[in-house]
Amino acid sequence: MIDFVGLAVILLLALAFGYLTKRAWGAKNKIVKWAGVVLAGLLTLIFAAGFIAAVMGTIQVNANYNASNPAPNVQVKATAEQLAWGEKYAKLCAGCHSPNQQLPLSGNDFAGEAGFGFVGTLYAPNLTPAGDIKNWTDGEVIRAIREGVHQSGRSLIVMPSQEFHALSDEDVQGLVAYLRSQPAVEPNTPPSNLNVLGATLLMAMGGLTHQPAITQPIAKPAVEANAQYGEYLANNLGCRSCHGEKLTGGVGFDGSPAPNLTLAIPQWTEEQFSAAFRTGALPSGVMLDNNKMPYKEFSDFMTDTDMKALYQYLHGLSPTQASK
Repeated sequence: MIDFVGLAVILLLALAFGYLTKRAWGAKNKIVKWAGVVLAGLLTLIFAAGFIAAVMGTIQVNANYNASNPAPNVQVKATAEQLAWGEKYAKLCAGCHSPNQQLPLSGNDFAGEAGFGFVGTLYAPNLTPAGDIKNWTDGEVIRAIREGVHQSGRSLIVMPSQEFHALSDEDVQGLVAYLRSQPAVEPNTPPSNLNVLGATLLMAMGGLTHQPAITQPIAKPAVEANAQYGEYLANNLGCRSCHGEKLTGGVGFDGSPAPNLTLAIPQWTEEQFSAAFRTGALPSGVMLDNNKMPYKEFSDFMTDTDMKALYQYLHGLSPTQASK
């Protein structure tokens, strides 16, 4: 996905204003000379810097990770229990991969719906058997989920693979099995095709989601109401994406502050914690905004055992102030 036209336009503008700067420098009238040099020179620097940033962004968008992140040689044979877990995780994907945020995952105009169509074509792809994954191996789908790498080898875009990087082999295989069990929904989504602005913004904002290669098996802890299983859930439900790597506070999906969970949750009872996830009501009486904290989706995902385990983990964290 290389926008040759966009790159050429930015380069030509930089060269054109560079030429005008040179012409202005030779002007005999001092006012014309210095006004031209300052204005044309500034625009030359802006477009030159933009061209360099666009080239760097384009290189990053098209970097190939097939050598460093080879797809595992896996053929999924999921059990009924794994398939049920796969459906649970697929429901969490519906917010991006479905136009109505419901299963099946038929794809969605991600950039257009968010008002960012000016960056080019950016779709959350159709993940039903009618989509491109019908031509992908199970290992390539697993790599995409946990490592953020497309079949072609490039990094996926705005794919929260960091949230699924610690997903166990058992659960990720269940998710792949579920994706292949969905009804085939036509039409397929078009491929992503970013322009130079999109490539530059992705580089600046960290929208490329390639993760380190997974080279060892990842075991799933026993599904029990304890802190070990609760930590597994926290790692794979996106808690750290908003609340920070150490859960000491961060920035939510909409840019609003996400609270420090190490200070808040240890002060709650298990009943208060469960009520916040099941009803959105905080102990203070304030109601959560589901657009900022998707408690409804998490409530649908979590069983009572899951809820108890997550509470055990978060309640047991040592209160820690966020580092400045």
